[in-house]
Amino acid sequence: MFTNTARLLVAAAFTLLMAFFIYKQTYELAAITFVFTAMLVWGYFKEGTIILAAKQFHVKNYQKAEELLLQINRPQWLSNKRRGFYEFMMGGVSLHKQDYDAAEQHYELSTQFPLRSVNDHVAALVHIVNLNIRQGNYEKAQAYLQLAENKGDQINAKMRAVISKLEQELQSHKN
Repeated sequence: MFTNTARLLVAAAFTLLMAFFIYKQTYELAAITFVFTAMLVWGYFKEGTIILAAKQFHVKNYQKAEELLLQINRPQWLSNKRRGFYEFMMGGVSLHKQDYDAAEQHYELSTQFPLRSVNDHVAALVHIVNLNIRQGNYEKAQAYLQLAENKGDQINAKMRAVISKLEQELQSHKN
């Protein structure tokens, strides 16, 4: 739950502490500080700033969420659990910026990774359907809507209502 700057400062402090412990020949404490430093480095690559960005995303501070997400240099190195949420949030940020092509790409990627719940997965699918309806790509919208409907017994009533509205909208465009 660190920004990259904070992570670097803490890692530097642990590295200095480890050097001090080695100088004092307290190798047990040096090993512990090494483990803490390794955990920080591991977190940089596998966790990133996802948790901080999620907090901003949930309060609809999309600019700050985007800044935190852009601190992740290589999203492909994130753990699968974090990567799905990264793509989902980037899709939301792109949607907020009205960059519909980027939003669709991010939402499509997010469906390939595990998300928190089935509802989140269906929400990503629903966003893809909605974007494709806006762009007039009704066949693709229908295909993604079918994927969302396949999860029908595992989703909440609100999401079923959204799917129903999208079905009606697709039907109106087919006629």
